[in-house]
Amino acid sequence: MNARVEADPDLMRQRRCAAEHPFGTIKRMTAGGRFLTKGITKVKGEAALSILAYNILRAINLIGPFDLRARLA
Repeated sequence: MNARVEADPDLMRQRRCAAEHPFGTIKRMTAGGRFLTKGITKVKGEAALSILAYNILRAINLIGPFDLRARLA
């Protein structure tokens, strides 16, 4: 992997853009990445809900609300 990245630095830039966007967006949506609950089980549930909300918003932005509703019906 290191050899591939050294040969083509754009690969790392591409990966960084693709991987960091969801985390930054979720962090912004959840008031700076702080969890409102305490305990590992509750935090896992809160994180799962945040990720689900991100995925739903992403689907709405990519497909559109009316197409998404039609596909889910």
